[in-house]
Amino acid sequence: MTIVEGIDEHDIDVRELTKTLKSKCACGGTSKKGQIELQGDHKRKVKEVLAGMGFSSDTIEIK
Repeated sequence: MTIVEGIDEHDIDVRELTKTLKSKCACGGTSKKGQIELQGDHKRKVKEVLAGMGFSSDTIEIK
């Protein structure tokens, strides 16, 4: 499972971001309590997609 957290819900629509990530990673997933859960190991792909959307690569941390 890949978990994305730390997204400010006031700046970006987490539901729309979830849909985008699910589509780009070709996986299932959900958003709840301010975090996004994707089925499978998609850490690198998520970083690429977020960077492509304008998120700073320096602030994207992979664990």
